[in-house]
Amino acid sequence: MRALILTSILVGSAISMAWEAPGLVDDGLKTDAADWPWWRGPSRNGIADPNQDPPTEWTDQKNIVWKSPIPGRGHGSPTIVANRIFLATADETNGSQSVICFDRATGEQKWLTVIHATGLMKKNEKSSGASSTLACDGERVFINFVNDGSMDVTALDLAGKQLWQTRVADYKIHQGFGSSPAIYQSLVLVSVDSHAGGALAGLDRQTGKIVWKVDRPKTPNYTSPIILHVGGKDQVVYTGCNVVVSLEPLTGKLLWETKAGTTESVTSTVTDGERVFSTGGYPKNHLAAVLADGSGKIVWETRDRVYVPSLLSVDRHLFGILDAGIAACWKSDTGQERWKKRLRGEFSASPVLVGDKIYATSEAGETFVFRASPEKYEEIAVNKLGDEVMATPTICGGRIYMRLVSEQSGSPQDYLYCLAK
Repeated sequence: MRALILTSILVGSAISMAWEAPGLVDDGLKTDAADWPWWRGPSRNGIADPNQDPPTEWTDQKNIVWKSPIPGRGHGSPTIVANRIFLATADETNGSQSVICFDRATGEQKWLTVIHATGLMKKNEKSSGASSTLACDGERVFINFVNDGSMDVTALDLAGKQLWQTRVADYKIHQGFGSSPAIYQSLVLVSVDSHAGGALAGLDRQTGKIVWKVDRPKTPNYTSPIILHVGGKDQVVYTGCNVVVSLEPLTGKLLWETKAGTTESVTSTVTDGERVFSTGGYPKNHLAAVLADGSGKIVWETRDRVYVPSLLSVDRHLFGILDAGIAACWKSDTGQERWKKRLRGEFSASPVLVGDKIYATSEAGETFVFRASPEKYEEIAVNKLGDEVMATPTICGGRIYMRLVSEQSGSPQDYLYCLAK
């Protein structure tokens, strides 16, 4: 079993500045560059280890290591630690919600644990009953599910045995639910927002006991708590419900908040070391920069619709994919638009950065690979795989792990693909 002891991520002088992006948290947990232990990767910002060489081109016959069918449906991304891959899934026929473990080398299913046998809640057609990404601390995996009127957090050991389950808040379904758990020192941090009210909470990783809990407005929202080191301290930054809020990770103490953004957000915020960025799409489209020094000052704001795919912050620039299929780059300090380029289709998956390459996958299964250049859009490749992709790809250890849907005799079938050169 891999012990999670604090280490530094070693990078050479030739490594891309992206891997040393601002906001990295020194939280006492090892984040192995070959793993992807939680939503948006080891650095929590969609930036992958640059010391790898994943493929930039593939087809259903080229650069495929293995593919495995996934029982049920879901939009959560693969979580990878050591030799295991963890996914959440939901059976829309019987209403169950489960966690599955696959072998990283072969794609063989190792176990499936049912978390809720029934109680799946109705949702928007673009959502699923398993849209959260699991978090793993090397000894336990954690998953958020909304089920039968509540949001519960469940912990399993690496063999799939349930260790504990904690009810965090009542839940009233609006569009769906996709908030993913975050790990910080001794806690697992979770969030839930709905018309029934909600909460931001820190739970003890070993016991599931609620250590702190902050009530939220009775407003639907879909973002995940993100831990960033900004303004000289670790902060849990959370957007939506018409505010940007920052809390102390171990206590839930309010550090600052500001009325910014919009009511409903989906994206997970990033930082450039001074500012955090709020995006949303209802009731207004917006992209805004907020100083993270405690002042809550809104530095700039645009009307770009970056509602679902999260941003990348690289070398004082922001890279993003607008939901309508437009790639864009802005200066992070002023919001000045550097360039925009229309791609094809609509996007829900978030982009991932590897070195100087951005991988952005559309809902139609096309992955656009382009340079993270502030000067212009420079396309490297476009690859098609599957009929629908809502989950963000996981890129680690030189491989790309994609959760996608292929139509089989008119019926959708989820697959997990492993791609490598």
